[in-house]
Amino acid sequence: MNPQTLSRRLERVAAHVPAGARLADIGSDHAYLPVALMHRGLIVAAVAGEVASTPYNAALRSVRENGLEQAIVVRHASGLRAIEVADGITAITLCGMGGETIRDILQADRERLGGHERLVLQPNGGGQPLRRWLMDNGYRIVAEEVLRENRFDYEIVVAERSGPVVYSEQELYFGPLLLRERGAAFIAKWQRLLRLKRKTLEGLSRARQAVAEERLRELGQQIRWISELLG
Repeated sequence: MNPQTLSRRLERVAAHVPAGARLADIGSDHAYLPVALMHRGLIVAAVAGEVASTPYNAALRSVRENGLEQAIVVRHASGLRAIEVADGITAITLCGMGGETIRDILQADRERLGGHERLVLQPNGGGQPLRRWLMDNGYRIVAEEVLRENRFDYEIVVAERSGPVVYSEQELYFGPLLLRERGAAFIAKWQRLLRLKRKTLEGLSRARQAVAEERLRELGQQIRWISELLG
């Protein structure tokens, strides 16, 4: 890999990491993100955390091959346990996992969050429960993006601890800033999802096996919200 090159998705994540940050990239895989940011001179230090042996070894190799052993520490650890107080972390990235997984990682070791770190989160689905956790723990969403890459829609959610914040159920579902801005990529994503959800509801309604009423109500509510959004 060219150490300066990132996928479009990771480029947009990188754009939300503050200049001069001390970064913890959790679930770092090959450590592509911290390696690229270090080569560009945009961060001063990084921790690449990985719980699985294969990507941990890949991250070690990537850091070594780029001569960055003094600047990027690779740790074999679960979630935020890769972070130590002495690291002085000011930004945390969690990318390429389900929103529920990211939420669970943040919740499991939230005592390791000092409260001053910027969280740059890229969930693969599950944005609603992740936003709910952020709200419940006093994090304000300061930036959001939707992008499409390789036929998949991705969201980026950037949050900073601010004290109490309240979002409506629709803001948690769509994203408060995305809902306000309603950009082209956002609208296109929900047009695709509306077709999919209508098809799913139709299939469930015809299915012979019992379907939980709660599931049908939830799906119906989502379809109404999306239909109202697209107007």
